[in-house]
Amino acid sequence: MNIVSSPEEKRFRAECRDWLAANIPSERRPLDATDAVAFDKAWQRCLFDAGWAGINWPIAYGGRGLSLIEQVIWLEEYARAGAPWIGANFVGINHGGPTLILNASDEQKAYHLPRILKGEAIWCQGFSEPDAGSDLAGIRTSARIDGDMLVINGSKIWTSFAHVADWQELILRTEAGSRRHAGLSWVICDMNTPGIEVHPIRKMSGQFEFAQIFYDDVRIPLANAVGGIGNGWKVAMSTLNFERGTGFIADQVKLGLEVEALVSKARASGAIRDECIADQLAQSRAEVAALRAMTYRNVSEVARNGQPGAEASVIRLFTAELGQRLDRLGVLLAGQDILDFRYGDDTLVSDYLRGFAGTIAGGSSQIQRDIIGERILNLPKSR
Repeated sequence: MNIVSSPEEKRFRAECRDWLAANIPSERRPLDATDAVAFDKAWQRCLFDAGWAGINWPIAYGGRGLSLIEQVIWLEEYARAGAPWIGANFVGINHGGPTLILNASDEQKAYHLPRILKGEAIWCQGFSEPDAGSDLAGIRTSARIDGDMLVINGSKIWTSFAHVADWQELILRTEAGSRRHAGLSWVICDMNTPGIEVHPIRKMSGQFEFAQIFYDDVRIPLANAVGGIGNGWKVAMSTLNFERGTGFIADQVKLGLEVEALVSKARASGAIRDECIADQLAQSRAEVAALRAMTYRNVSEVARNGQPGAEASVIRLFTAELGQRLDRLGVLLAGQDILDFRYGDDTLVSDYLRGFAGTIAGGSSQIQRDIIGERILNLPKSR
């Protein structure tokens, strides 16, 4: 990737910036997922109608068919403008949709991709399980084939937006007796199917965003398998690589803005004179710059190979842990102001509490380190 923008890319960046400045909603996005879903759908529809949804998605499915570089530019400007988090649309837009583009049948793409881009369909992710955690290869939720149907039994947990979702990207064990990576399938599950029971989980920051899901003889069409029965591990890896790589570009820009806000706060309060505080701020600035460089390198790999590789885990891990360090530093600089925190407020402390999920969701830090060690550094497997 050439980090020196071409004239066309500069014009595109200016177009993004101008549109965002004129169209960002004046009202704040509600914090709770149930309250926010109408806001999220309306904002996504606004983006779609104006041509800003699916920058690099195929034109045939509602996107603009532009380059990955232009997608990165859009995400950077989106974050710099302080535009609303896409919230309930996150799964569908950032990794469900891209996974379908790469792996799904023409019929699956034609039906689902336009609905995702228009904000008409909310997706959730059914990967983690109570007895497997981040160990995707250890899942037990199973499906047996009954004619042209899959019959599903089991449970998933920590499923973001499950209680407001229309569809789910669901990993199942479809081969009885299979172990680890073998015998898995990635399927599209209609969340309104009989036999699905969703139990919302309150986060320690006060919001209901996660849920546990129970499946009791849930029947979905065999045709809903993406990439074919038994090919779930390969499809799931493309999902996670999208989530761990390009899905966090906007978050990384926000980290840079957060560092500069903390520097300004430290200067205003005089805390910058504390050598320890100054060192942490300088280190954070350097880490944001390093993260940006790693992200651009990863985007270059995606542009060449069509999908992120294991290097995406480096970015995922570094983004999450840097975010938590900045949240802790922000709380430190806030001093006694943190005592005014109330559940449901969109405050610094809410961000701090929500940030704990960063090193768990999408694969824990330990899982990311295993991937980095085994697939990038070629170290012996940990198990």
